[in-house]
Amino acid sequence: MARIIDGEQMNMVGKQVRKFRKEQKMSQQLLANKLETLAVYICRGSICRIEEQTRTVSDIELWGLSQILGKPIQSFFEEL
Repeated sequence: MARIIDGEQMNMVGKQVRKFRKEQKMSQQLLANKLETLAVYICRGSICRIEEQTRTVSDIELWGLSQILGKPIQSFFEEL
């Protein structure tokens, strides 16, 4: 299903995802692997696109990122 969003940025959380991932010295591939243990399937390439804000993020994906990165969901929106 195509997703249509006006504007250049496709999500609001990508920069924080990258920041939190790098703080934990976690590669994009390792993050993808850990998300899979929660049945949240985001490939490494999609994580790259999320961080570049060129891909949308679903609520279940944001929940998974929050769980794996150990951050409350609200913290993904704090530096906007």
